[in-house]
Amino acid sequence: MLINASQPEELRVALVDGQLLYDLDIEYCNKEQRKSNIYRAKIIRIEQSLEAVFVDFGAKRHGFLPIKEISKEYLLNDCNSNIREIIKEGQELIVQVEKEERSNKGAALTTYISLAGRFLVLMPNNYRSGGISRRITGTDRFKLKEAIKKLFIPKNMGIIVRTAGIGRSSKDLQCDLNYLIQIWEAITEEANKRSAPFLIYRESNVIIRAMRDYLRQDIGEVLIDSVYIYNDALNFIKQVMPTYQKKIKLYKDELPLFTKFKIESQIATAYQREVKLPSGGSIFIDSTEALVSVDINSARATRGDDIEETALHTNLEAADEIGRQLRLRDIGGLVVIDFIDMALTRNQREVENRIRTAFKVDRARIQLCRISRFGLMEMSRQRIRPSLRENSGIVCPRCNGQGTIREVSSLSLSILRLIEEEAMKDNSSKIRAVLPVAIATYLLNEKRNIIVKIEVRQNVKIIIIPEQDMESPHYAVERLRYDQIFGEKYSNKKNLLSKKTTYMEKKIRTEKAAVSIVNHSTVTYNNFITRIWKTLIEKLY
Repeated sequence: MLINASQPEELRVALVDGQLLYDLDIEYCNKEQRKSNIYRAKIIRIEQSLEAVFVDFGAKRHGFLPIKEISKEYLLNDCNSNIREIIKEGQELIVQVEKEERSNKGAALTTYISLAGRFLVLMPNNYRSGGISRRITGTDRFKLKEAIKKLFIPKNMGIIVRTAGIGRSSKDLQCDLNYLIQIWEAITEEANKRSAPFLIYRESNVIIRAMRDYLRQDIGEVLIDSVYIYNDALNFIKQVMPTYQKKIKLYKDELPLFTKFKIESQIATAYQREVKLPSGGSIFIDSTEALVSVDINSARATRGDDIEETALHTNLEAADEIGRQLRLRDIGGLVVIDFIDMALTRNQREVENRIRTAFKVDRARIQLCRISRFGLMEMSRQRIRPSLRENSGIVCPRCNGQGTIREVSSLSLSILRLIEEEAMKDNSSKIRAVLPVAIATYLLNEKRNIIVKIEVRQNVKIIIIPEQDMESPHYAVERLRYDQIFGEKYSNKKNLLSKKTTYMEKKIRTEKAAVSIVNHSTVTYNNFITRIWKTLIEKLY
């Protein structure tokens, strides 16, 4: 595991096998991540048609909370009647962010809280859920079932044993559970001290998350290139995973950490549309509002003896790379893969098995369909966090995210028609067009005679103003009436220009959480005995 914190704008965590990058997590200081944060929120609007409510939890855009995600403790009655009879506007509740807000959609919220620990996930108000991770099978699953029976779990709470819990004793699990219970008690205590909306508890940063979620026996070492981050990580490891303390090492070489392991170029591929395959083929990854499409192109690939074998080899290479790229890019939601057509069914099954193998190391939940008769495979990947594209990209200020712009002649003719349309309106005196230099040059050189004819025919004056700071497809056309021309100044041009995009990113001011991280060292196994006595006394009295 490599942790790069040499630049204050980014914290990067990479999982590397030799010199192969197979997972990446980046946290940007100018992007506030709210997923898994816990807030005190207030219901603002009830939408009966959506069977949901919109709540104010402190963000600019209201969060979306479906009725099915509201715990019974907040419902005014249990009957399945009108939504307005079981919940009220202005009502306050504790919510957790399930999904970050995306484009024009607000954050998805739930009142069923989940607190992730090292070995367990605590669900303090959802006792019906819980169990053991589906990734744990065989004898490990049986042993954990026996260990869970020895745990003291408070009433109305549920737990899930994570894969990191494999081989752990009931004492280790109980200690982790006590730690999570202590956090929940602090959350509920702070939630009642102030009125909504405010942040109660913030999810750990990327460094702590990486230690908690990825650090296992198969991780040989953790190299960190920042003294400050190294000390934080070491303190966390001492409290939570003292057996892994020797694996945490400070990287001191002058050569940048990621450069030494030759993974910067691999990270760069995660930002590119096209990714090259070893045999000469390539894959193209395109994101849309509805889904992500992946197209496989054989290009110069000629490894096979015939077209079928070439298609199979290219598809197998693509399957491995697709599994890696979806992890690196944090792509979630629906994904459609267009494989190169294969005639033989056994080859299709081989590609399907290869892509299943590629996703085995993925922490996200994956659902795969078979390759259809059109050569398409549909799949879905759990959206764990915002994608790399959403976190680090902006909408192109020139094409507004469309990906293409109209050519000069096409856009020029469109503007010429718009000028004539404005000139035909009653009481028109002047038509003033502020245009990119290329568009203005085309109109003045190629269409000057048409502009003159419009002036004569419509009895108007047409003024073409080239603007160096403007790029196609942006332009501004303004119509001036006779009563507007007096006192006109050329400085009016600045009002026609669209605001220039500024690329100066401001560091966001993050809200301080009411509950700070509970010191893990204060949570001991003795808490187990204390809680048993507390429960017995409550039952007696």
